[in-house]
Amino acid sequence: MELHARAATAAEPPTDTPRLRVPRYVRLLSPILRFLLGTRLPLGPNRLVIIRGRKSGRLRPTPLAILRVDGRRFLWAPWGEVDWVRNLRAAGRATIVEGRGREEVTARELDADERDAFFRDVLAPYARGLPFGFLFVRIVDGVDLRHPSEMAVDRRVFELQPA
Repeated sequence: MELHARAATAAEPPTDTPRLRVPRYVRLLSPILRFLLGTRLPLGPNRLVIIRGRKSGRLRPTPLAILRVDGRRFLWAPWGEVDWVRNLRAAGRATIVEGRGREEVTARELDADERDAFFRDVLAPYARGLPFGFLFVRIVDGVDLRHPSEMAVDRRVFELQPA
């Protein structure tokens, strides 16, 4: 019995790290976005990103916003370790569907210091440059860009390069 109790607690996330939860509206909107992007309808920075599943090996189309800044492209996960993050980490590559074209890309996950710099030097200025962008990121994504170092702790960021 003691061994079972120890195993159960080892699988739980550390209590000092807040758990990020995907809001219900994201789960409701994702299939709609997936459908619209699949019809090639342009929706701002959102693209259909196809990532191979780490367990099944199946191709998983996921609607994601690709942030383009100074010739670089980034994907970031406002809700931390979600399935597409684990799949992209395992696969190391993805396919971006944009309009009628497809592009194969490799993905490199940013480390803690790079994530901190991303939130401070890339995402915050980008959001400030959009009408209501700073507010949008705060309300919709749950990210307070006034505290980039805190936001970088649990969120994951990938830089995309042509394959």
